[in-house]
Amino acid sequence: MDASVEPIPLQRLALLFVPVLIVVVIQIRWALSARTSLYAIGRMLLQLLLIGYVLLFLFESEHAVLVSLVLVVMITVSSWIALRPIATERRRLYPAALMAITVAGLPVLFLTTKWVLDITPWYAPRYLIPLAGMIFASAMNSVSIAAERYVSEFSSGLNHVAARRKAFEAALIPLINSLLAVGLVSLPGMMTGQVLAGISPLIAVRYQILVMCMLFGSSGIAVACYLYWSKLSYRTPDSKQVQ
Repeated sequence: MDASVEPIPLQRLALLFVPVLIVVVIQIRWALSARTSLYAIGRMLLQLLLIGYVLLFLFESEHAVLVSLVLVVMITVSSWIALRPIATERRRLYPAALMAITVAGLPVLFLTTKWVLDITPWYAPRYLIPLAGMIFASAMNSVSIAAERYVSEFSSGLNHVAARRKAFEAALIPLINSLLAVGLVSLPGMMTGQVLAGISPLIAVRYQILVMCMLFGSSGIAVACYLYWSKLSYRTPDSKQVQ
């Protein structure tokens, strides 16, 4: 198998913006705000173009300090974005989200790179940064779902324990669906990328198992830590507070 990947011509890549624009048109036709979608699409393009150049620089430099700074930025930004659904409480709950993603993400990242993949040096950016991005992004999404669901359930009158249980279950739904669907419905990013690059599917499967366990473990732990540490002080209808 050819272990090279053909670059995608920009004119062909632009074709995939057709279904994206269809979704935006649907939002406008249904009297929904398309501003957030357009902003997110534009931001995605800008961020990916910038990170491409940043990664080229990091891969060539391989400085531990620079790689560590990248990890700090990833954790800081992902923790802030995770609380977007509850923007009014974002500043107060940011420390809980930050600690949760850090405590859950870094040990799993270390376990993956040092003990499973045996990467040397530990800060090799070509491996560490993509894996860290997967971990922190997954934890961010899971914490975001849990935070929004907890507020919704607690505000509707459930006590802290019941709201926490509902929030934890909701946060795990996308992760469990991914575990159930992988190999039957979907070939996730890591495996697809390796197969397209000419790697044996049997080898790609091992890496995909690594990724699925890595994401499920780190995201689940992050959600549990966030729900434990946040302990929102929203008042229930009977004016009781979470202690």
